Amino acid sequence: MTLLHELFEREGQSPWLDNLRRDWLQDGTMAGLVAQGIRGVTSNPTIFAKAIAGQDSYDAEFGELIKTKSVNEAYWDLVISDIDSALDLFRPLYDSSSGGDGYISVEVAPALAHDAKGTIAMARDLHTRIDQPNVLVKIPATAEGVTAIRQMISEGRSINVTLIFSIARYGEVIEAYLSGLESLAASGRDDLSHVASVASFFVSRVDTEVDRRIEAAAPSATDPDELLALRGQAAVAQARLAYQLFTSSFSGPRWEALAGKGARPQRPLWASTSTKNPAYPDLAYVNTLIGPHTVNTMPDGTIADFLDHGTVARTVDTELDAAERLMGALSAAGIEMEDVAQTLEDEGVASFAKSFDELLQSLSDKANTLTAGR
Repeated sequence: MTLLHELFEREGQSPWLDNLRRDWLQDGTMAGLVAQGIRGVTSNPTIFAKAIAGQDSYDAEFGELIKTKSVNEAYWDLVISDIDSALDLFRPLYDSSSGGDGYISVEVAPALAHDAKGTIAMARDLHTRIDQPNVLVKIPATAEGVTAIRQMISEGRSINVTLIFSIARYGEVIEAYLSGLESLAASGRDDLSHVASVASFFVSRVDTEVDRRIEAAAPSATDPDELLALRGQAAVAQARLAYQLFTSSFSGPRWEALAGKGARPQRPLWASTSTKNPAYPDLAYVNTLIGPHTVNTMPDGTIADFLDHGTVARTVDTELDAAERLMGALSAAGIEMEDVAQTLEDEGVASFAKSFDELLQSLSDKANTLTAGR
């Protein structure tokens, strides 16, 4: 039994892979990761940009697609082909876990981040085109995205909510899920067990931004050393407080009424869990956030590190008083987490949009080359 198996069997956390590559689906690498204990996969525009632009395994299919389709249409065909292959690989796990895991996530177009109607239309289209029970369509947790998330859940569609950076927005996401399920039940659906959702709370990026603000504020602080000592702590502290909101939200009469109809809790998913600051431990956002009914989606390098020297112990609900004190100290220093979250949300949306635009340009260049060679 690997440490990834122990993570799930002992502590109830599902390790997922934050990467999707066609060559791994074809050469057995992905199947090997499943055997080691990986229980799902997340993808995003940046991941697909790296995969498609960096490999020649897409060229033949892409060349055929652009004979009759636009570059944008061809891109989505390539993506859905990979998603379908991954869904097939993980379907036995989905079935054996009764829908607990085995999910593959695919994200709506980044340009729709602030377009609720457009997001709803594309999420419906992706669910229709893919039409497998273990697919999760990813929708960013912008204000407009939350509207789309509620609508999708009310239609019985499974959703991965991405780009959550604050506890306040996380509360809105939870409400969208609960009220969406209530609408679905009110429409006459007695069995809610087929609807799945995860709420992807981004972690390491929080420390990157908070640390930057701490260092900017330190020179004028009463005790600069005391303020600087808070670096590298905000991300885990906020995630632990978010987990407390999860446990309180998915208990009590309102939740029990939905659970009685088979509803599944919307699990917190810890995303962006590779360490960005080399001064911090490589598993700073893995060993510290282990607990039941959670997911940690890790890039392959972090998975390798965890398999090599990870620690399996429940940590997600420890040191909560210290987490509260830290948030108070940051606020007293003029570092407000809601403003941090808005900055990170804006950056995240822009980053995915940039990756998507660059990828389409790369594919357009490749299409021109292939066309010229005919």
